[in-house]
Amino acid sequence: MTIRTLLWRGLDEPRMEIVRAESLDRAHGTQIGIAYELRWKLDGPVLELTMDGGAGIRVELGDADFFDLGHSAFFNSLPVARDGLLNQGAAPREYTMRFVRVPELTAQPARQRYEPLGNRVVRYHSSGYQADITFDADGFVTLYQDYLERVG
Repeated sequence: MTIRTLLWRGLDEPRMEIVRAESLDRAHGTQIGIAYELRWKLDGPVLELTMDGGAGIRVELGDADFFDLGHSAFFNSLPVARDGLLNQGAAPREYTMRFVRVPELTAQPARQRYEPLGNRVVRYHSSGYQADITFDADGFVTLYQDYLERVG
């Protein structure tokens, strides 16, 4: 995979994230929200996170399928790109994620379902919430319904 730099902005409230992805399991990024700035680094089965001027944590994937980071479209791309969910005839998949809340920086398991709808759209389900997410041909989020959009 070619190194990609991706940028998303919030649609529901002011926030941004910039990510530099070397691969699906090696990337680093910065999130900026109204009251926080977060830097993270994904290195295989380890996710390190640090709040600007504050706490940091190291989270291990353990028996989860993927990490998921609050307010990050990059992490929604991982199961879609790895498991070919944009391919013709792809079946819905359920995952156990290691979900990290932002800005709290607490990690917990979360069940998520990704249901391919065609035309590079996947319906995301988690804990009674659902949204349609649109992806580019490489499996990276371009639009997360009413939440985030890619601008670069």
